[in-house]
Amino acid sequence: MWYLNGNCTQECDCCERSPQKPAVHIGLRNLKTALSASLCALIYYFLDRNPAFACIGAIFGMGANMEHSKLHGGNRLFGTIIGGFLGIFLYRIYLIFYPEGDNHLLLVPLLFVGVVILIVLAQIFWVGAVQPGGVVLCLLLFNIGSDNYISYSLNRMLDTGVGVVMSLLINWLLPRERLDAWQAALKARLPHRKG
Repeated sequence: MWYLNGNCTQECDCCERSPQKPAVHIGLRNLKTALSASLCALIYYFLDRNPAFACIGAIFGMGANMEHSKLHGGNRLFGTIIGGFLGIFLYRIYLIFYPEGDNHLLLVPLLFVGVVILIVLAQIFWVGAVQPGGVVLCLLLFNIGSDNYISYSLNRMLDTGVGVVMSLLINWLLPRERLDAWQAALKARLPHRKG
């Protein structure tokens, strides 16, 4: 959107056009996102487990409020689950024909069928699951390999779930309303300074 002369939002020839950039700031959502991802990394450190997908789930799962967190986290979690199970199924079909995994051309029609099925399943279960599900599906078919495709899928689902749950927990524990009330109470207790 163009902001013209500071307050006009119409595109016309009478004003000088200039894009207005949003103010850069570190807000509550920023801090809660960082906290959520960092707590996942800390927990996984003590479990001696790679935290990458839990942290990604935490970052994707944080919304401006609880409803947004449920939506964004649900997109990521359900997409990972749908894409993971679908990828396991399709890769298993591939391995029936090529047990050594040596003909990647068959993966092309399997991907086509997989994306169609993924979109249908997302329409049934969770509309926003298409993009994250597609990422997992493509990784399973083209990047993981026959030795790891099942363990990768199951671990990815688990880790994404941990990250999404962490973001939901942080957003539930620290909603804006609660933090605003704490801030107001703290300001009320502090002595007022003059000048």
